[in-house]
Formats: sequence, structure tokens, C-alpha cells
Amino acid sequence: MPTLHRLATLRDDIIYFIALYQSWVYRVDHRRVNEFGQGGDDDDESEKKEVEGAETVIEEKTEAVAASSSDKKKGATKRR
Repeated sequence: MPTLHRLATLRDDIIYFIALYQSWVYRVDHRRVNEFGQGGDDDDESEKKEVEGAETVIEEKTEAVAASSSDKKKGATKRR
């Protein structure tokens, strides 16, 4: 194996360990507010409520689409 290749792989290993060390030292602070004014821990409950409401709306729309598509199938014929 050429010496330059060995040095390049050693350099990659050193950079990887530096990245691991930095991720260990500088943890993510979930309480910190980001540039848009949103916090990490406070919004979890409100987002869950919004998602639950959206799921019921999606279910109602799929039921309406299924009902309308079954009406169309009554007069449908096969294509050749």
C-alpha cells in the first residue's frame, strides 16, 4: 500500500475521532430557542394535538373519496 494512501486514511480517521469528540462534548440543548423563536421541549404537546386533528380530517376525506369512487364504479365497463 502506498505511503500517501496510508497517510490519507490516517487523516480520515483523525477527523472522524475529532467529530466524535465534538459531538460528545457539545451536546444538543433541547431547551434552547432557535432562530425562528421555537423551543424544543415545549412544542411537543401542541404538535401532537395538531397531528391528531389532521388524522381525523384525512380519514373523513378518504371516506368521502371512497364513497364517490364506488358510485363511479357502478356504471364502469372494462377497457380493451
